[in-house]
Amino acid sequence: MSIGEIMNRSEQTPPSRLRRFASRDGAFNATPARIVFGLDSSTAVHDEVRHLDRRRALVISTPGRRAMAEEIAAALGDLSVGVLPTAVSQVPIELTRAGRKAATEMGADCIVSIGGGASIGLAKGISLELGLPIINIPTTYSGSEMTAFCGITIDGVKIMHEHLNMLAHTVIYDPRLSLGLPRASSAASALNALAHCVDGIYVTSSSPIHQLTAIEGAKVVVNGIRAVWDNPSSLEARSELLYGAYLAGAALAGGFALQHGLAHTLGGSYNVPHGNAHAVVLPYVAAYNSAFARDGVDAVAASLGSESLSGTIHDLLHELELPARLPDVGIGTEDLDRIVGITVETDNGLNPGPVTHEAVRGIVDAAFIGARP
Repeated sequence: MSIGEIMNRSEQTPPSRLRRFASRDGAFNATPARIVFGLDSSTAVHDEVRHLDRRRALVISTPGRRAMAEEIAAALGDLSVGVLPTAVSQVPIELTRAGRKAATEMGADCIVSIGGGASIGLAKGISLELGLPIINIPTTYSGSEMTAFCGITIDGVKIMHEHLNMLAHTVIYDPRLSLGLPRASSAASALNALAHCVDGIYVTSSSPIHQLTAIEGAKVVVNGIRAVWDNPSSLEARSELLYGAYLAGAALAGGFALQHGLAHTLGGSYNVPHGNAHAVVLPYVAAYNSAFARDGVDAVAASLGSESLSGTIHDLLHELELPARLPDVGIGTEDLDRIVGITVETDNGLNPGPVTHEAVRGIVDAAFIGARP
């Protein structure tokens, strides 16, 4: 029997009643093929490059993580072609072009990134066109190591890109590497991860797997950052928060919505650090979307032992001494119209609630005042 004959004989059930694996095209956005998690797991980077059958790894970091990158290059030995310590936040397009040129000239056949979102973003930007396999070794909690998304800043506007070339093959989670991250940076990075879980619960391209991961991830991230805040030198706390970041990144693989669009406007156009950009608007985006995705928002709130997700996040910002108002990150009233315009113009259409000028203006006005939603 042919496929056509089977289709003709099948029961004509309305599409709305059929189970869907994901909301967009029935497709599941995958996560990296290999996860290595454990204390001192980064020492196995040589074996992981061998596992990919590669021989010329380029190690990428920020200037501040250069010493750590050189240690990774030393662990790689003759499998490393060198270190490129040029990554910066917001991933400027000029930097990715220079990185591609350097990788080509050095004859790299794979990339090992070590650091946070800046290093991972540069690795993605290089591989977007070159198609080199990526091994990410995150030292923060951003979760971006798990996705095929990358925000690249072009002419002062951060544009999200999605391509399987940017999906890492391997992610190595070593809790020891995050021990030196200051409390404030840890808190901001954790709010970045929490934002993935919030956007991930209701983005219209998400699957049931992503949604379940978002609910669990939110709980682990919030518990983890509180433990790290109380005892930054605790390997147990760092390990739990890193696990939460893994879950958050896996949830984000389902897609991103208004929360990320607004945070990327603040980062790409106003140079607000990525974690703070997410933190300062997250309570108000969650409050807005709760009217359109009540079940998902309530499920995340329940995982945190709360009846109000937006209120709980607002309180968490104060608990962790994070920016809680747009003026706290350098945004003035004269900036609000442009922030709204860029956010609406670059919206990807996956938010549960309409992304109109009026709606976004209401969100940024609330974030400017900073009252508990």
